[in-house]
Amino acid sequence: MKITRIRTTPVRIPVDRRVGTVADTKGFRFTSRILVVEIETDAGLTGLGEVNGSPDWSGETCDGAQALIEQHLAPRLLGEDPRQVRHCLERLRRVFGNSFARAGLEMALLDLLGRALDTPIYQLLGGLVRSREIPLRFPIMPVGPTASAEVARRVHAEGFQTIKLKVGHDPLEHDLERVRQVREAVGPAVRLTVDANGGWSVDEAIRAARELERHDVLFIEQPVHRLDLDGLAEVRRRVAQPLMADEAIFTPQDAQRCLALRAADIISVYPGKHGGILATTEIVAMCETAGVRCAIGSNLEWDIASSAMAHLAVALPNIACEQYAADIIGPFFHTRHAHTTGCVVTGGTLTVPDGPGLGVNLDRDQLEALRDDRVAPA
Repeated sequence: MKITRIRTTPVRIPVDRRVGTVADTKGFRFTSRILVVEIETDAGLTGLGEVNGSPDWSGETCDGAQALIEQHLAPRLLGEDPRQVRHCLERLRRVFGNSFARAGLEMALLDLLGRALDTPIYQLLGGLVRSREIPLRFPIMPVGPTASAEVARRVHAEGFQTIKLKVGHDPLEHDLERVRQVREAVGPAVRLTVDANGGWSVDEAIRAARELERHDVLFIEQPVHRLDLDGLAEVRRRVAQPLMADEAIFTPQDAQRCLALRAADIISVYPGKHGGILATTEIVAMCETAGVRCAIGSNLEWDIASSAMAHLAVALPNIACEQYAADIIGPFFHTRHAHTTGCVVTGGTLTVPDGPGLGVNLDRDQLEALRDDRVAPA
């Protein structure tokens, strides 16, 4: 089997955050511009991948990823056997960075391998270690305390047992009041987490943690700036609340330093951030050796990358879905889809597809309807 063509299709998908109309989005996107990657072969099989990086989070754009793949990465793969996944990845290694673009190509390669063997990717990773139905955590963007409580009450009624509050965009007292009202709205049985996206100083994070402990918050995600691992370690030394590192951990080297500093109790992982499924398994294994649990995070993936995340979640024991729930929110928030098979979201759970490869098949008419070849404004 040989790769004959690599096709890229930019699409634009509306996002509904399920919080009603908001005047201040505080940097959260309400439209996703995503690149769908298809690797075609002379055997008639096509593998699917997705690039969903964003300039304010990963430093990548849909247009940049398309140019990088078409001009630099795809030519290195033409004529190669896609089933030799690691060999193909070595062909791409000289191009620096761009983790989400690399992950999109690797997804398509692994999807092809699974299709060729007629087996799901979770089987290629060693098989199921938990049920194909995994719990999800619902993130509430930083709307007001009353609105946050109303959203929490509604999604809990829909089946979500874990709720995440986005904090760090408003004064600390405002965030603490939001947490208080949400806890009051959903009761003690629901798990609450908070995600500051690096929005607090070390002192603010320490103060916040001590207050959040009163509301039985399960963990605090990325309390300080992504580059301040020393600061994260300082917070961890001084508070009782478990800390999760997310934006701080892109590469295995990032994970190694975080573990050496003992800066986090939990590390958030997902393929786009780390450059692919295989790189994610390396980081998860490093964390397991160090006795640190992992959880599936999110960059608001669409249908293809969400499936890749789900396969990892059910195949790696150290991804603690039962304890922390998975942040696979793309299928829930995106209002348009282009697949005939894939992940199924019901209430607060997601069922991982069991078809070959990623288990995702595209509806080409829907994909073309979402196509957006316009260059995004600078």
